[in-house]
Amino acid sequence: MTLSIDFIDETDQLTEEQIEQIQGILNVAADKEGVEEGSEVSITFLSNERIREINRDYRHKDQPTDVISFALEELGEDEIEIVGTDMPRILGDIIISVERAKEQAEEYNHSFSRELGFLALHGFLHLLGYDHIEEEDEKEMFQTQKDILEEYGLTRD
Repeated sequence: MTLSIDFIDETDQLTEEQIEQIQGILNVAADKEGVEEGSEVSITFLSNERIREINRDYRHKDQPTDVISFALEELGEDEIEIVGTDMPRILGDIIISVERAKEQAEEYNHSFSRELGFLALHGFLHLLGYDHIEEEDEKEMFQTQKDILEEYGLTRD
């Protein structure tokens, strides 16, 4: 296992198998992306109402969303990078709406587990610096997602 993942399920709706699947997908992604052994990430599962509050407070969008990532390695203004420590790399936080994941699974006609895996991976890639603002970046990010999900064995079926 490459990653240390802290799971917080405020909804009490996820199964042990779903948690293990997300762990597996993110470890495949971490290996593929060259993430250092022992790097840390947290994943919190919330209701639509709670993720709406976070989306409103941090992104100024007063609506629920499916996944939000907070990368801890992005340097803000006047911050300096700390290098050469023996501390684990802390990548950041991923927040997923369980309600939106269920809605989207139905909408895309695949399983809830597949949608959770996709959203966790999507959030994780954002922590690693991927984005989908520009069309070229979107193509790269979505191809990387597809490759990792296929490598893990999680397809749209």
